[in-house]
Amino acid sequence: MKKLLLSIAIVFATTVATQAHNHDELTVKTKVSTVEWIGKKVTGQHNGSINIKEGKLYVHDGVIERGKIMIDMTTIQVLDLEGEWAGKLKGHLESGDFFDVKNHEIAVFEIKKVTKGDKEKSKVDGILTIKGISHPISFDANIEMKDGKLAAYAEVTVDRTLYDIKYGSGKFFEGLGDKMIDDNFIIKFKIAAE
Repeated sequence: MKKLLLSIAIVFATTVATQAHNHDELTVKTKVSTVEWIGKKVTGQHNGSINIKEGKLYVHDGVIERGKIMIDMTTIQVLDLEGEWAGKLKGHLESGDFFDVKNHEIAVFEIKKVTKGDKEKSKVDGILTIKGISHPISFDANIEMKDGKLAAYAEVTVDRTLYDIKYGSGKFFEGLGDKMIDDNFIIKFKIAAE
């Protein structure tokens, strides 16, 4: 009986150790990870960048189980304009008309589930929080795991009006003409973690 219990204990301990080994906590490498934004309007578009403050991804058997990425809204930059014009647009994006950065310095993307598809393509389901307002979001991403390192790329369309960003929206204001701004903006991200 003692031998049987000992055998069961060894098998259990080995199983737990193996499972623990297959669980990895990866840290997002903020220096090499990038977030790019693109906003469109009737007369054209603007683009820029935002820095990732920090992030953790939890991986089991090579698949992301969950994670959280913190985006530092105080670092928003405009890349398609220069000088005074870039400064004006940056200031407007930081204002209450858009991201209200003074009161909401951090945006958060929380990964709830990743479903692996063909090759490196996966479906990501999560919660995006901007200005303290949270909504579910789903998108396809290219995710590659190799030697304990992760690389991911995705292009995500976000409806800004869900996050109380209504400035220049045709949904809420009439007669905007060529001053109307598209309700959707695009986020392109490249994430490196290990």
